[in-house]
Amino acid sequence: MRNTLDTLYRLSGGLAAFFLAAICAIVMAQVGANIIDTIAVAVGAEPFGLVVPAYAEFTGFFLVAATFLALANTLRAGSHIRVTLLIRGLGPAPKRWAEIWCTAVGFAFSAYFSWHAVWMVSDSYTFNDVSAGIVPVPLWIPQSPMAIGLIILTIALADEFVTVLKGRPPAYAKGDEGLLSDFTPEDAAADVRERP
Repeated sequence: MRNTLDTLYRLSGGLAAFFLAAICAIVMAQVGANIIDTIAVAVGAEPFGLVVPAYAEFTGFFLVAATFLALANTLRAGSHIRVTLLIRGLGPAPKRWAEIWCTAVGFAFSAYFSWHAVWMVSDSYTFNDVSAGIVPVPLWIPQSPMAIGLIILTIALADEFVTVLKGRPPAYAKGDEGLLSDFTPEDAAADVRERP
């Protein structure tokens, strides 16, 4: 089961990376088209009028897909912003209960948003909603990665909840906690004393 879940998270992260690369490719194509038109004008020719149709709309869709599909993998890697100021000084038992509470609340919110995202995709499909741009895209297509990403995040939060219930540290807490990981209250007091 562990391998299946980790593969799911990595696959979701890989799809997010694909959509980021697609954003880059579309923007580069549009910039290249603009450069060709600029060169044509500079040499006295008529601009070709090259354009990637609805490139801003497609990059927006891809950004949403990349953002939501990366959520679970980012959580597991410990790369989400965590405010550990309150739990850093807790003992093992209170810290475990705080992690249980946080993962339970995160799971509840994620499940709630997943349900509504799936509902939104279903409505868009049922009513044949399309985007209002130059290229009409059925909205259920760009909305689906958002719903899938939220579902995978919900699975990841349930995974972390079970992990913490079993008394093991959550995957997101295994990494470095950043600049404040080695900063103690004594360091803060020394810093205050050293100021002129």
